[in-house]
Amino acid sequence: MDQYYILGRIGEGAHCIIFKAKYVETGDIVALKKVALRRLEDGILNQALREIKALQEIEDNQFVVQLKPVFPHGAGFVLAFEFMLSDLAEVVCHAQRPLAPAQVKSYLQMLLKGVAFCHANNIVHRDLKTANLLINASDQFKIADFGLARVFSPDGSRLYTHQVATRWYRAPELLYGARQYDQGVDLYLGFCDLWAVGCIMGELLNGSPLFPGENDIEQLCCVLHILGTPSPQVWPEITELPDYNKISFKEQAPVPLEEVLSDASLQALDLLAQFLLYPPCQRIAASQAFLYQYFFTAPLPAHPSELPIPQRPGGPAPMAHQGPPHVHDFHVDRPLEELLLDPELIWPFIPEG
Repeated sequence: MDQYYILGRIGEGAHCIIFKAKYVETGDIVALKKVALRRLEDGILNQALREIKALQEIEDNQFVVQLKPVFPHGAGFVLAFEFMLSDLAEVVCHAQRPLAPAQVKSYLQMLLKGVAFCHANNIVHRDLKTANLLINASDQFKIADFGLARVFSPDGSRLYTHQVATRWYRAPELLYGARQYDQGVDLYLGFCDLWAVGCIMGELLNGSPLFPGENDIEQLCCVLHILGTPSPQVWPEITELPDYNKISFKEQAPVPLEEVLSDASLQALDLLAQFLLYPPCQRIAASQAFLYQYFFTAPLPAHPSELPIPQRPGGPAPMAHQGPPHVHDFHVDRPLEELLLDPELIWPFIPEG
């Protein structure tokens, strides 16, 4: 089936390649995420299906990337998405440092509205980071990459791996090995997203990651260096985490955030502090955060026309491939409905590590 014409390769991950393509029938530009399934036991199938399931659960929203057709291709799958020019990580990298306060407010407000929408629709992302926040040429902002996302389970009794979220944005309870979420999974899982939002906010204010650890132990050290050593008095649940007694750190007091981010306003730091809290249940909800007074005081969030123009590393977008179109066509062999109906494919137990 001659559906798509490849225009260029725009990125890749550990198990996928992303192409810029044109949908022949309409001329729409899309991003095609081709997921390779070399070995089913690698769990890549489950990750792809989780992303599909999560995005299918969410109605169209201006702050969440839109999933278009999904189809098998060879020994893998292809997910078609609306095309986005760049991501927030590239904006932070290429923009004047730090971003202007009004620009930080604008990006953060859009992020919070997207996260609030996901949580209200029973989806937790679990891998929020600047590289997964996409931006198009009109500065529309979209949360993307739902490969680690979960649809909330009402029984709150599932086991999940603690190795979720890219390390710099990983919540401290995950660094201490939290796996069992039994305190209302629809709330508890979302707390990890909220920590990641705080890390993203800190990165926008700082112009670089707030906690740039190179391994899990160093990641904890980065967090403790700023927030101080957690204690059972401040965080009672910490003693129940699997790795609490395996890791020992020198006692250190927290560093005031105004010393860490000396150019940030007091209102910005006050909101940031509501996310970067050790007890997960005390972190501010996204739906409350985007109504915070911080967003309604001067300078107000910037209009999209006042935001930096996103760039792709290495210059302009790739030129169209001039070879015969059929070389890159994706053929639809069979639908995925029978796979998506199998709950075991959507809710697998993920072993430690």
